Amino acid sequence: MARKYNFNPGPAVLPLSVLETAQTALVDFEGTGLGILETSHRAKEFTAVLEQAKTRMRSILGIPDSHEIAFFQGGANFQFTLIPMNILPSGGRAEYVDTGTWSTRAIDAARLVGEVAVIASTKEEKYSRVPRTDEMKWSHDAAFAHITSNNTIYGTQFQAFPDTGTVPLVCDMSSDFFSRKVDVSRFGVIYAGAQKNLGPAGVTLVIIRKDLLDRSPENLPPMMSYKKFVAKNSVYNTPPVFSIYVVNLVLGWIEQQGGLEAIEKTNDQKAAALYGLIDSDPDFFRGTVKPESRSKMNVTFRLPSEDLEKECIAKATEDGLVGIKGHRSVGGIRASIYNSMSLEGVEKLVEFLKNYRKAH
Repeated sequence: MARKYNFNPGPAVLPLSVLETAQTALVDFEGTGLGILETSHRAKEFTAVLEQAKTRMRSILGIPDSHEIAFFQGGANFQFTLIPMNILPSGGRAEYVDTGTWSTRAIDAARLVGEVAVIASTKEEKYSRVPRTDEMKWSHDAAFAHITSNNTIYGTQFQAFPDTGTVPLVCDMSSDFFSRKVDVSRFGVIYAGAQKNLGPAGVTLVIIRKDLLDRSPENLPPMMSYKKFVAKNSVYNTPPVFSIYVVNLVLGWIEQQGGLEAIEKTNDQKAAALYGLIDSDPDFFRGTVKPESRSKMNVTFRLPSEDLEKECIAKATEDGLVGIKGHRSVGGIRASIYNSMSLEGVEKLVEFLKNYRKAH
C-alpha cells in the first residue's frame, strides 16, 4: 500500500512505526493472547503502559514533581468547562486572551461558571496575529489567566508565553503540545487533546500544579473533579485504553528521535521550508498571518482566487498530499505539519506548490 502524506489538522498523522506496532497489538498485546482493545484497564499490563506514559512525559517535557498528570476523555472542549469549575472560586474572576475559535469557546464555557474578563483580542484583525505582550493587561488578583498557545484554524501561535506573575497561567496546548521545549513550572495547568501531536482522538492530557487541586469544590461530581480524578490515577472510570496505549508509543517515538530538542529542530525546518515558499512570491501565495505570530504547526495561506485554491487542493489530493483544505470558516489552504509529518513530506508539498505556481 502506498502511504499518502497526511496534512489533516486532526485527527492527524502518526508515525508509521507506531501504527505498525499498534496494528500487532490489536490482535496480541504484550503476548497476553488478547488484543489491546480487549485488555482490562485494571490489568497489570495496562497499568504498566499508563505509568510508562506518565514517566516518559515527565522526562521528555521536564514536568516537575510540583505537577500531576491526568488522562481525561471529552477533548479540550470538556476542559473548557472543567477548568473554571475546578479552579475558579466563587466570587473570583478569570482572565482570557481571545485568539480565535477555540479560545472563544473556552471563554463562552467559562462564563457559564463564573466571571470572565477578556483582557486582549485580535478579533478585529481577523485573528491574523496573537496579542503583543504590552497588549495583555493582566491583573494581580485573578483566579487564573488563560491562553491558547496555537490556533489551528487561523494559523497563529504564541512564540513566547506571557508572564502572569503569581496568577496561575492556564494553557490550551492541543495543537502544539510536545512540539517544542516548554518550562512547565511556569504553568498552573496545561491541557491538550492528543489527536494532533501525541496520538488518536479519545484522550486528553492534563498537567496541573498540585496546589490547584485543592481548589476543586467538594460538591463537584467525581468525573468533573480534578482532585478526585487525579487521586484515582485517571482510572476513576474506564479510561480510553487504546488511545493511552498509542500515546505511550508516540512518546517512545519522540525519545527515539532525540527528544524535544530534535523534534523542535525538525519542526523549525519544516515551517521554514513552507513559509520560505510563501514569502518567495507574495503575488501568488498570500500568507494570512503576521510573520511574528506564524504557527509552526498549521501553515495557512491563500492563492489569487478561490477557483485556483479548489483546483490546487484537488490536484494535491491526486498526488497523495491530502488534507490541505483550509477550515470551512476561513477557507484558503492550510498545511498541518505536526511532529509526525516528515521533512520529506513537507518538501514534497513545497515542490508540488512550486510546480502549481509555475503552471499558473
